[in-house]
Amino acid sequence: MQTKAPVIVIDNLQWLRIPIKTRLILRGDDLADAIQQGLSSAELNLVPDDLLFVSEKAVGGSQGRYFVLGEDDLHVRPLARFLSRHVTRTPGGIGLGIPETMECAFRECGTIKILFAALVGGVTKFFGRKGDFYRIAGTCARSIDGPTKGTIPPFNNAVSLAPLDPEGVSKNLSEKFGCAVAVVDINDLGGNILGCYPLEKDRDLLIKILRDNPLGQGRAQTPAGIIRRVSSSDS
Repeated sequence: MQTKAPVIVIDNLQWLRIPIKTRLILRGDDLADAIQQGLSSAELNLVPDDLLFVSEKAVGGSQGRYFVLGEDDLHVRPLARFLSRHVTRTPGGIGLGIPETMECAFRECGTIKILFAALVGGVTKFFGRKGDFYRIAGTCARSIDGPTKGTIPPFNNAVSLAPLDPEGVSKNLSEKFGCAVAVVDINDLGGNILGCYPLEKDRDLLIKILRDNPLGQGRAQTPAGIIRRVSSSDS
């Protein structure tokens, strides 16, 4: 359920955030069709000045970028089991702290890169510096999500990977809906813009507008939303 204030003020400008509830988006689903159905069900219309934002998990879900534990074949190498035991878990979630997510990091980022990141991260952590592992491993590693209690099935028991070509997905959706589009990785701890079209959109502003995670977490089933500037006459 949407609990965040619909309007946020950034630098004295007001922005309306409208969540779009859709069907569950899984591998093989048409992402644009699911969003269009959600818009139609809520009697929402996009206008050219809007920005449509879509969660990375919805994009990745439509691309089949997830493994359901116990169902999909995900053979975990011993090295992934070993390294996962040394990952510090944060309030943001499991991260690479289980063998399955670490195995996906090897597959997504490459074995050499993950081993190098682990080596450097281990050394700098000894001297009190944190975060070097993910800085070296990069977005592909940071975007891997493990099973999360309270998330809508099957993602409560799945490893989710970063979506492929988020810039291209943004462009295709922009052409479909006639407005700007961004693929976002937003949670209650912060966020990133993975893809955006047109490319010159102010991504730092988008993060500020979405900083309180207006789509919510868990079972809200609102994987997309609209950002709309509120004029003074509307406020």
